[in-house]
Amino acid sequence: MKKFSLLLSAFLFPVIVFGQNRTEDTAYPTLTTFNTQQDHANMMKQLGIEEVRPGPSGDPNAPNAANYDESIANPCPDLPPLMITEAGKQVNSANMWWNTRRPEIKKLFEKEVYGRVPDNVPDVTWEVEITDNEWVGRIPVVAKKVTGHVDNSDYPLIDVDIEMMVVVPTNVEGPVPVLMMFGFPRFPAPAQPNREDLEAINDSFKAMMIKNDPAMKKVFDKYPAYQPIQAGQSGPNWFAPAINGESPGSEQLLANGWGYATISTSSIQADNGAGLTRGIIGLTNKGQPRTPEQWGSLRAWAWGAARGLDYLETDENVDATKVGIEGVSRYGKAALVTMAFEERFAVGLIGSSGKGGATLHRRVFGEAVESLTGSGEYHWMAGNYLKYGAEKGDFGTMTGCDLPVDSHQLIAMAAPRLIFVSYGIPEQGDALWLDQKGSYMATIAAQPAYTLLDAEGLGKSADYMTEAMPKPQVNLLDGELAWRQHVGGHTDQPNYQYFIPWASEKLGYEVTPRGWGN
Repeated sequence: MKKFSLLLSAFLFPVIVFGQNRTEDTAYPTLTTFNTQQDHANMMKQLGIEEVRPGPSGDPNAPNAANYDESIANPCPDLPPLMITEAGKQVNSANMWWNTRRPEIKKLFEKEVYGRVPDNVPDVTWEVEITDNEWVGRIPVVAKKVTGHVDNSDYPLIDVDIEMMVVVPTNVEGPVPVLMMFGFPRFPAPAQPNREDLEAINDSFKAMMIKNDPAMKKVFDKYPAYQPIQAGQSGPNWFAPAINGESPGSEQLLANGWGYATISTSSIQADNGAGLTRGIIGLTNKGQPRTPEQWGSLRAWAWGAARGLDYLETDENVDATKVGIEGVSRYGKAALVTMAFEERFAVGLIGSSGKGGATLHRRVFGEAVESLTGSGEYHWMAGNYLKYGAEKGDFGTMTGCDLPVDSHQLIAMAAPRLIFVSYGIPEQGDALWLDQKGSYMATIAAQPAYTLLDAEGLGKSADYMTEAMPKPQVNLLDGELAWRQHVGGHTDQPNYQYFIPWASEKLGYEVTPRGWGN
């Protein structure tokens, strides 16, 4: 395999100091600014790593092309035990799971994979900035733009303000379940001004235009009835198409009496290595680089989602006992991490999450551990994770087979709460790179934790090496642990029509209408 070596001294340039125009800067540690390569090299130096293996290439003609041969995809097929404690005892009771085995697994994931959240994470104060009564098609909703201000009094050089949009239907008896999504918050259908207010806006706008350019008066005199700003859709759109399985997931949720919240990951922590001395990770470190056991972006996003749930617990329109978390791709990874570590979330829709999510780390198929230890995606993980892509270091060579935990245990950490694992098909763009089979194997292997806790798995044996993955469109939705592969691409959109009724039934939620406009 082709190897490359990083010369640490070439990357560890003198840091750039930001914010020197602020009078309080001298009272605080200097804010460190690394680029991604410098930060990656710094972590390698802390770990005593001299050389890391490159990740596989997606180009099948490349010398280091990703493996797609199942016969060599499982170099270490024996997974770390799920139901045997570190002392070698079989877990045979819920008490042993909650008090012994699960804490052991959690500790290992924190140390070796996703990182530990520091004890000094500051408080978050939520503010409702805008409340807007809107119509999404024929559905009346209330939309709230909320911001979580993180206390930065210990290090004012870094600001963190978590952005979230909360949308709930008002035509059903509340409070309602809410699905939180990692994404880009925005108002779904901002309310439009009435005719009288719109005339006032246009009069003011025309006056400003004439003041800026007096020649505009002649133009407006020529067209006295013209209004620069036209009225938008206001009130229900009775001609909107009926919501069905092809509709956006947010609309399907509203039509089924659910609300949704969209939370911005970038407002919590940047999705790159250069940002690790900024965001919530940088704030807790007072602008200094991470240590090997500290959290990466996935764990930081999960922390931010939990702070969003803190707000939802105060919203009278939301049933905070029925809040879920959703994400696709890297956000699918974050959604699964959220379910594992933040126990108040009731349900997770885990879309196309791949390595670092539901797929087994030690599988060598498509995306590999080395894909996540190189300088492109390492920031998702704890610094210690880099060890498992190391070819040469103080500790020798390590691979994914040396990991003391794997993703079946991450899924099991959510038990007995609801997990819906979703994938598409390679033919439509949900690439084999994601290793759908590796995720199915992990889901199969997670079942014993569910059955121990009086929940249902996929209805299959726990033999992850022999259980065949179902064909696309086959539903495994009878248990608290669910699987479905749709025939679309890199999205979970086609599975919303299956996820919503499954989650509603398992959560015991029935829609109670209360009339339009109320």
